[in-house]
Amino acid sequence: MTTPYHRDTWLASLRQRIEEVSPGEALARQARGALLIDVREDDERATGLATGALGISRGFLELRIEQHEPDRDRSILLICGSGQRSLLAAEALQRMGYTRIASVAGGFGRWKAEGLPISAGTLDTDTAERYARQLRLPQVGEAGQAKLGQAKVALLGAGGLGAPAALYLAAAGVGQITLIDDDRVERSNLHRQVVHADARVGMLKTESARMALNALNPRVTVNLCSERLQADSVERLLQGHDLVIDGADNFPARYLVAAAVQRLKMPMIYGAVERFAGQVSVFDPRRNDSPCYRCLFPEPPAAEDAPNCSEAGVLGVLPGIVGLLQATEALKLILGLGEPLVGRLLSFDTLAMQFREARLRRDPACPGCGPDAAIGDYEEVAHWCAAS
Repeated sequence: MTTPYHRDTWLASLRQRIEEVSPGEALARQARGALLIDVREDDERATGLATGALGISRGFLELRIEQHEPDRDRSILLICGSGQRSLLAAEALQRMGYTRIASVAGGFGRWKAEGLPISAGTLDTDTAERYARQLRLPQVGEAGQAKLGQAKVALLGAGGLGAPAALYLAAAGVGQITLIDDDRVERSNLHRQVVHADARVGMLKTESARMALNALNPRVTVNLCSERLQADSVERLLQGHDLVIDGADNFPARYLVAAAVQRLKMPMIYGAVERFAGQVSVFDPRRNDSPCYRCLFPEPPAAEDAPNCSEAGVLGVLPGIVGLLQATEALKLILGLGEPLVGRLLSFDTLAMQFREARLRRDPACPGCGPDAAIGDYEEVAHWCAAS
């Protein structure tokens, strides 16, 4: 008759193969250069962790360890809640070829009971649970989530593009979102402006959007600017933000924002839709190689060449796609990930279901960013747009 392989038997066998050290000895080894890894889940570490410990959840240890420590001969200490998961984690690292592995006996509970140094968790329990899937991305993690929580994004327009962008920025945990729009919700908006609802027809779009965003994520601060962006207000409305998402439905506002971001050295995430097609780009005046909006559109097109949605119509899902692309670019800029759409214009055709990319070069004679540009002369921009 075969003897059942009980959990205690299994753990006992692991202890014969894996070194266990006391929390005090772990602290001493850490001082001598050992890497201490806390393999508890994000929500467990949110209440605190051993000072200097690196947090990698047990389920992701094998996937992430080489990114943090490729040296298989470095001394590595593993700690969990009670000292059991750390044994399993140690066995996994041994199988991967790590040679100097030890588990902290008694885990964080004993570490804390012995009065050893503890750092407060950077995330509270709500944050750890709310952003759990995002936190598991090595490129985001706790540090990236903290960046998102400190970010301030201005959204020009709470309509077709601003609606999906705002929803996903709020869901991602962007700390402060400023909505700039003086319009009210109309029933004709609802097929594409998904942040609003039928019961809020007639309400200011900024207030309607705030209700939806706070219902989705009450941790996000939503600032309302229920006024029209004009020459005498553009810099005041944008100043203090990390970037602006352009969801404007008129060229004067867009040209004013383009002028302001040049002076404020603030990235502008451009988006536009018409009928079945849309386009997205990023203009970042912090980069010497970045074109600006007026490198792409030196002058406003004639009204008949660029009708707005109320005149030309638009497929309802299209602003959602373009707005999500803008939100994606915003998150990339905040987190410093990937390659933003600087110097590139991404166009999308819904009917062909096709994306196309065109290179944009900085125009040395550009009236917006060239050497003769009148940066900050917003009244001149407003008059010029009105006359065009």
